[in-house]
Amino acid sequence: MLLSQRLGRYASRRLTRRLTRTLPLLGGVIVFITFGAAIRRKGMLGGTLHTTLDFVPFVGLVKNVAEWIRGRDFFPDKPLTRRPGSGD
Repeated sequence: MLLSQRLGRYASRRLTRRLTRTLPLLGGVIVFITFGAAIRRKGMLGGTLHTTLDFVPFVGLVKNVAEWIRGRDFFPDKPLTRRPGSGD
């Protein structure tokens, strides 16, 4: 086997190993970015529970599938309120 092929395989294995270590971290970053939006939409308790359940790997998948089958969220959004002086 050529030296360049060995180096290519070695680099590929190292890169794959490094990426598999960072994937859970990237998922956590995405959760924290969406955490604030969920709290604004669903309130403190509902947004926290919604985000926490989505963060747990298999629990989040089951919750999302169940919500998709039901056709609605387990933690519904807060009703929109009118701002005073908005003119509507």
